[in-house]
Amino acid sequence: MIGIVSDTHDNLDAIRKAVEFFNSQEVSLVLHAGDFIAPFTVREFKNLKSKLMGVYGNNDGERKGLEIAYSEIGAQIKEFIETEIQGKKIALYHGTVPDFLNALIGSGEYDVVVRGHTHAPEIKQEGKTLVINPGEGCGYLTGKKTVCLLDLEKMEAKIHELI
Repeated sequence: MIGIVSDTHDNLDAIRKAVEFFNSQEVSLVLHAGDFIAPFTVREFKNLKSKLMGVYGNNDGERKGLEIAYSEIGAQIKEFIETEIQGKKIALYHGTVPDFLNALIGSGEYDVVVRGHTHAPEIKQEGKTLVINPGEGCGYLTGKKTVCLLDLEKMEAKIHELI
């Protein structure tokens, strides 16, 4: 099982709840689709019992600080991540440039494309590609803190609201 979160925007309480949820679900990996914001958010993410991979979002201005802080817990943060897990090819991108995002989805190269940016949770199938936006981990815009669980064996994803 893979955990997916995005747009945590420095909300330490929300990050703590997401980490607790992912740990309770015994996920093997957490993908963060961007907008961590500040390096101090690592204080909560360091409690993850799984590996963490993430991408920068449009509000992640302190990129060098994020890179340093998160590398200390073995996490990787990049502009774009392409990985293969359980034989499934996954692209992780914040979603800031719609043309690039649409090219990823339409390429047919990926089984899963994970994105964020809009703060709106969405799971949809486009051709052979499962597109996942976990919504906003922070809950600032919608009032709902959401994350997603992805079962790669079944190729099923489900949004979960953190309370």
